[in-house]
Amino acid sequence: MKIVYFAWVKDRIGIAEETLDLPTDIKTVADLLAWMPTRGANYADAMKDPALVRVALDQEFAQPDAVIGETREIALFPPVTGG
Repeated sequence: MKIVYFAWVKDRIGIAEETLDLPTDIKTVADLLAWMPTRGANYADAMKDPALVRVALDQEFAQPDAVIGETREIALFPPVTGG
């Protein structure tokens, strides 16, 4: 599965994207956000406040209870603001 990172999430993790085989127990967006900090200090830094990280599954905003299922791309990014 392709995971892409944007803005300060990308800066803290140190890469723009990666391809991962998620553990089988990662079923929802909340599961993913809870698992990411276990991957290393840079991931823990980026995910220290998961309420500040937004997620899109195949380019559609997703809530924490959204099921990842057959998603091909997951994007993680800070809240979007506009003017």
